[in-house]
Amino acid sequence: MDIVSFHSIWTLAIFVCFIVIVLWAYSGRRKKEFDEAANLVFADEENAAQKKTGDDNK
Repeated sequence: MDIVSFHSIWTLAIFVCFIVIVLWAYSGRRKKEFDEAANLVFADEENAAQKKTGDDNK
C-alpha cells in the first residue's frame, strides 16, 4: 500500500466521522438537551437577579 492509498483511506475515515457527528448533532432526540444547554446562560441571569433583589430586602 502506497502513501496515496493511505491518505485516501484516511480522508474517507475522517469524512465518515464528520458525517456521523453532524447526524448526531442534528438528530431529533438531542434537541431537548441542546435547547436546555442553550438556555443555561439565561438561567444564570435569573439567579443573579433573584440574589440581587433578595439582598435589597434585608
